[in-house]
Amino acid sequence: MRSWLWVLAGGGLAWAGDPAAAQVRAPYALLDEQPQNVYLPQETPTLEQLTNQGGVHFSLNTTYLSNYMFRGIDQSTPPKRNEKALQFDGRLDFDLGKLPHPFIGVFANVFNNDPVSRFEVVRPYFGVDWTIRPVTVGAGFNGYIFPNREGKDTQEIWASIRIDDSRFFLTERPLLSPYVYAAYDYEKYDGFYIESGIRHDFVIGDSGVILTAVGDFAYVAHDQYFRPSGPLGKSTGFQHYDVGMEATYDLQKLIGVPRRYGTWELKGYLFYTGSVDKQISADNRIWGGVGINFRY
Repeated sequence: MRSWLWVLAGGGLAWAGDPAAAQVRAPYALLDEQPQNVYLPQETPTLEQLTNQGGVHFSLNTTYLSNYMFRGIDQSTPPKRNEKALQFDGRLDFDLGKLPHPFIGVFANVFNNDPVSRFEVVRPYFGVDWTIRPVTVGAGFNGYIFPNREGKDTQEIWASIRIDDSRFFLTERPLLSPYVYAAYDYEKYDGFYIESGIRHDFVIGDSGVILTAVGDFAYVAHDQYFRPSGPLGKSTGFQHYDVGMEATYDLQKLIGVPRRYGTWELKGYLFYTGSVDKQISADNRIWGGVGINFRY
């Protein structure tokens, strides 16, 4: 006699070898082959994903420098030299996706022993940055307010272009990041200041330290601010150059504050500024200092 076996399938009974039994068992066999966890494995977030991903960003840079050098000229109030400048630069950026990103900010240079005013200059500014990779173009306004110093206030408009050359060199980070910046003083000096430069980052392993080599040079055109007194003074020509190094340390490694509350960096600066044309105002200085940058 032929033997038969009973199997349990689908909550009922079926004969072994019956095609219907195979059809009933098939869904259960497929379930057995599915992974135990129905959720996708979580990916480790990047440093960028751990920071503020909203549409508004705030930054505050505080620096303490041996000299306040601005566009190649030492801004120390005569007869003082090396006045140990304390500077604050606060800025709001608005991220509008693919549209140009507007920003607004204010810079201030403070020196407690200044004989005229503790706030030597206050510089409100605003503008837009628009990134169309690999190019970022910008334009904006700078105001210069010199408290209690009549006749020095002025205003200018500016434009800039920066290039992310990592696209050309197929590197993870930019190699030289060349830029050109041009400003036109339309109120007091009626002239142009043009600056071009490069910078390169050296990442020191996993230490959180980045060393940045910086170099730039400047040209002025019909800008009376850069014309020294005397019959031989000029207001057009190559004016100054800067070479130096910046050191950046990621303080998150030291203080342990989560990046969702903002990022903190310790900065170090060492520069040499040199005059190009003796008939155009510029100073020869070795200067530097330290700073703390906060971004959220």
